[in-house]
This record gives sequence, structure tokens and C-alpha cells, in this order.
Amino acid sequence: MPRTARLTLVLVAVLALAAVLWWTLGRHRAPSGLVLYGNVDLRQVDLPFNDSERIAQVLVQEGDHVKAGQLLARLDTSRLEPQVAKAQAQAAAQQQALLRLQHGNRPEEIAEARANVAAAEADAGNAQAQYRRTQSLAAQSGGRAVSRQDIDASREAADSAAARLVANQKALVLEQIGPRREDIDQAAALLRADQADLALARQNLANAELRAPLDTVVRSRLVEPGDMSSPQQPAFTLAIVDPKWVRAYVDEPDLGRIHEGMCATVTVDSFAARRFDGWVGFISQLAEFTPKTVETTQLRSSLVYEVRVFVSDPQDELRLGMPATVQLATRPGSAAASSSGAANSSGAANSPGAANPCITRPASQSPQAGNAR
Repeated sequence: MPRTARLTLVLVAVLALAAVLWWTLGRHRAPSGLVLYGNVDLRQVDLPFNDSERIAQVLVQEGDHVKAGQLLARLDTSRLEPQVAKAQAQAAAQQQALLRLQHGNRPEEIAEARANVAAAEADAGNAQAQYRRTQSLAAQSGGRAVSRQDIDASREAADSAAARLVANQKALVLEQIGPRREDIDQAAALLRADQADLALARQNLANAELRAPLDTVVRSRLVEPGDMSSPQQPAFTLAIVDPKWVRAYVDEPDLGRIHEGMCATVTVDSFAARRFDGWVGFISQLAEFTPKTVETTQLRSSLVYEVRVFVSDPQDELRLGMPATVQLATRPGSAAASSSGAANSSGAANSPGAANPCITRPASQSPQAGNAR
């Protein structure tokens, strides 16, 4: 065999052996990264009115960015405002009734009661004297000058005057003592009830204004002026743009390669040249079958775990449901090797609004730069 042919065979054998070794070793070598596929997700709020009234104004449109406390819509208050005025008047009247009981009787009322006692004493003395004179005249005449009926009438007049005197004396005591403690407590309880009715009326009037519960984006405007509001019918659907996350799924064999707090990079088709910083904020404790809406490179029915990768999107460019690709930088045994780091970063991972070390910030926004200034 020629020497050139022998060299060619040796070279082919070496190349074949190298290919076999490369395939064998590469097959058992763990990949350096993990790629997940999912969709952008965020929280939404269905915001209805608390009461049923005619809608007077709708002040925002779909896509508007609203701040917490911003007025979104207003109900007709033509029936609510008179209810507040009525409750306020009732509470004021009961307040005065309680003050009257707490202050007790006026000095003039006590003086009037004393005058009534004095008058009753005079009437009783006069009636008693008249009765004695009638008895004396009857005794002197042997019953001929005064009839038995006159004697009985004078006695009854004396007894009535004495009873009126006792009644006026008791009335004077009551005027001096003042109202009963139970009457004051009852008036105070009635005042609290009226004040509660007033607070409820004012709250109903305040509920006529529908305000944003937090910083959001108006996703859907579901009512118009003239519609009837209902607590069961949302007036707006609001999208909470912070935090945002990608809902992805990881296969069970790869579960040990990730941990909460791990940094990630998120890409979407709409911004192919952009890389969004993110971090793993949640790993489900329960296994489930791969949802049919999730497309991975291995389309098969297998057990997976839900993973939420929170994304930094200060420009609000990511939209709900947008397909996204998540790239995680992992290595063999990374989950076990970084268990202490995951424990330290779990607080930041579970708090999307907090500062996260995975997010790249300009030097002017870093804490060190702020301290330097």
C-alpha cells in the first residue's frame, strides 16, 4: 500500500475517534445554561363602584397611566347629598339633647319648683284652717249651723291641698337632683347611632367617586356616562405594571439547577435586540403537567414546575401574554453550591419592588454614587 494511502487511513481513523470521544463526553456534560419559555404576566384589578347609582362622569380612557388616588369616575350625587344633610341634622339635634341632660336643670327651673312648693304650702295651710273653722262652728252650734256635707268638703279640700304640697316638694327634689343616669346614657347611645348613620351617609357620598387603588394602567373602560353602576359589574380593569414577570415552566430534571434569587435574562420577539434584566422570584412547590399553551424545544407530556421570573421594565414595554424566552446561567450543582446565596437573596426575590442585584443600573443611580455626591 502506498505511503500516502496509509497516512490518509490513519488520519480518517483519528478523526473518527475524536468525533466519537466528543459525542460521548459532550452527551454526559451538563449544559452551562438553561433556557425557559413562557409568557409575560402581571396582576389585574377589576374595579367596581360600591353602590348602584347613575354614572355622571368617566374621566379616563384605555391606556391611561393613573396614580394611586386619582379620580377615575363619579356617580350622580343628587340623592346622596340630601341623605348626608339629613343625617347631619339628626346628629346635631341629638347632640343638643344629650348636652341638655348633662347640664341638668336650669336655676330658673329650680326656682320655679320652689315657688310651686311655697304656693302649695299656703294653699294647704289655708285649707287646713278652713277645715278647723268648719269643725269649730259645727261643734258650737250642735251641727245646726253647718251641714255634714260642708264639713266633708272642707276636709277633702284640706287633704287635697296637703297632697299637692307633697307632690310639689317631690318635684323640687327631682329638679335639684337632675336627670337620671340612665336617661343620659340612652341619649348618648342615640347620639352614637345618629353619628354612625352620618358616617355611613358620608361614606356613601365618598364612594360616589371611584379612585385608583394604586399606580396602574387602564386596560379596559367598561362603563359610560348614563350607565347604572353595580357592585357586581366592574367599571374598569386596571393592569398593575410593577411587578411584571414571565410565567415559565421548568422540567423536573432541571429543577435542582435553579433557585430563587438567580439572575436571568429575558428576551421577546418584539424587541429582539433588547435584553431585560430579571431574577427568579418564585418556584412552585407543586408539580403539574406541561400546559398546552407552553411551547418548548421538547414538546412532550411531562411533569414541570411553574417558575416566575420577575422582569425589570421601567419603560413599560412588555405586554400581557407576550411570549418570552428566559435564559438562566447555571452550572452543574449550582443549586447546591449557591444555597446560602439563595437564602440571603430570598427576601429580595420575593419582593419585586425592592432593589435586586440582578438589575443593571447606571452609575449615577447606584447607592455608592449617591453617597459620593
